Amino acid sequence: MKIKTITCHDVYNLGASLQAYALMEYLQSLGHNVEIIDYKPDYLNNHYSLSLVSNPKFDVPLVRQLYLLAKLPERIIALKSQRKKNFDDFRNRYLLLTQRYESYSELEKRPPIADIYFAGSDQIWNTLFQNGKDPAFYLKFTPSSSIRASYAASFATDEILEDWKPKIKEWLSELDYISVRESSGAKIVRQLGLNAVQVLDPVFLLDAKEWELLCQPMDQKYIFIYDFDANPEIRKMAEALSLNTGLPIYTLQNLGYGVKAFPDVGPLEFLSLVHGAEYVLSNSFHATAFSIIFEKEFWVTSRKEKINTRMRDLAISLDVSERFINKVADMNLSRIDYDKVQYRMKRQIQESKRYIDLVISGGKSYD
Repeated sequence: MKIKTITCHDVYNLGASLQAYALMEYLQSLGHNVEIIDYKPDYLNNHYSLSLVSNPKFDVPLVRQLYLLAKLPERIIALKSQRKKNFDDFRNRYLLLTQRYESYSELEKRPPIADIYFAGSDQIWNTLFQNGKDPAFYLKFTPSSSIRASYAASFATDEILEDWKPKIKEWLSELDYISVRESSGAKIVRQLGLNAVQVLDPVFLLDAKEWELLCQPMDQKYIFIYDFDANPEIRKMAEALSLNTGLPIYTLQNLGYGVKAFPDVGPLEFLSLVHGAEYVLSNSFHATAFSIIFEKEFWVTSRKEKINTRMRDLAISLDVSERFINKVADMNLSRIDYDKVQYRMKRQIQESKRYIDLVISGGKSYD
């Protein structure tokens, strides 16, 4: 069958790129013709922009010009950065894309033709961001004759904006099938008077051996840190773990500690860093997901932003909630029982694949 997926696939975000690839790759493995809709409206297309004014107080005549002039040198450097190149190389090599759509009106006028459309995964329904308010990610542009489904869509929060509930309900009610990534997401859908199936993030649809084909070997054993917030508790955990194990600390961002930082990595390099680590400390959902896939010892902490349901619900669903901690005193150095985790994960992967089979077959129920 001809299948099109839509997600935030090209936003220079590691998890976004890898989940887009995983759903595409899995659907292809079933023998279908699959493409990702190359939807890049303005709000998803301002990475490395020379004309972006991110702070509204600077977006006024004259001040805007001075702001852009001051930012120009660093933005030119960023345009030529290794990080951008790594992401662009991954997109060009691994993602099968439709033609580019730069606005919703363009997508609505000339939608790519498919038998089935999947919206998801990742934070496509997060109403704190513009994409959560965009009808494109609710498949409003698709013909009613096609099958319309979400796969592992995430609201990323425990509640959606009150003002948007009626519109979100209207849009969701027009989907043939709804699946979400978190139990909190299923609860939101139920509160809107609809039903949703909870499935795993697309990265779990591919097994460790399939992901390992994309990894490069690392030079030594280490502790890997992926910390969006420069959280001082994560630093304490990392330094305590390093003292206890004698292993060096590698950080993704330049955090001011550790022996190596890798701020320019793209999706493939990130995979290699998680795969090569002995321990992973993060506040990242996909660092947590790949730690589990590669059976690493890991701990995950809350983010400053209210988007923690993803990590929390994943840890609970796989019975490793003790790895969701927020201070060094709660750090448990006992090893994860991955036989138990794999047993629970295998069942959830089977249910996730069963949902996809249901959508593709056009089944009417999920019994």
